[in-house]
Amino acid sequence: MLTHPMPDPVAFSIGPVDVHWYGLMYVLAFALFIALGRMRIRQPHIAAQGWKKDDLDDMLFYGVLGVIIGGRLGEVLFYTPKFFLENPLEIFMVWHGGMSFHGGFIGVLIAMALWARKSKRKLLDVYDFIAPLVPLGYAAGRMGNFINAELPGRVADASLPWAMRWPDTHYALHPVPVFLEGLRHPSPLYQMLVDGLLVFAILWLFARKARPRLAVGAMFTLLYGCARFFTEYFRVPDWQITVVGLPVTSGQILSLPMIIGGIVMLAWAYSNEAKRPLHA
Repeated sequence: MLTHPMPDPVAFSIGPVDVHWYGLMYVLAFALFIALGRMRIRQPHIAAQGWKKDDLDDMLFYGVLGVIIGGRLGEVLFYTPKFFLENPLEIFMVWHGGMSFHGGFIGVLIAMALWARKSKRKLLDVYDFIAPLVPLGYAAGRMGNFINAELPGRVADASLPWAMRWPDTHYALHPVPVFLEGLRHPSPLYQMLVDGLLVFAILWLFARKARPRLAVGAMFTLLYGCARFFTEYFRVPDWQITVVGLPVTSGQILSLPMIIGGIVMLAWAYSNEAKRPLHA
């Protein structure tokens, strides 16, 4: 039997300012975006499009705004609107955790559309370029969730070697830790490994070769949607509904459009209209 390590959510302090591990994971995510982006620029089919290091820095500014604003608004609107309605100041306290990937995904799509217009680049090329840079940053965010003891898993069988005693989300506020009932799946780690690292590995290999326009972005959308739909089975849902007698969680409902959209976009990318690789 394992117990959540319950690290201090504050990594270090600079005078009166506390620097949280959750925030540092986002810094790591943005650093990975730059590092992977520079590797991607060196790929021949990407270099042929004229991408530069300066583009990465400019895109990152837009991307950070899209992730933070979209991710927070997604959390507020999709998952816990009642809590934030009762505690409106919490909306701005992002270091406490609570960022929706689906909201951040929409935010980044909008931010990149604005950047593409500003830089006079084709929007679909921008989406294809950034798609492989996203999953590792997502994985870093899920590690932040684990450190904060957010997103507890469903009750697990005691025979599972990594089943874990999971603390109350606000464990740092309790003099004596309060644990949820039963052993739990460490769902943030599942999502880090499957939705993040596995999706990255598949997508990075897929994107190493020239593909039809939108194929890489579509593949990411499909892969993440499928991975998230699967890992949601191990996570306590924020809310769920019953469809044809089967429970469907909030994360699965939000992932279904990604799965369907990914399939449709891939079909379009490989259709006669888009058959010629435009990234050669």
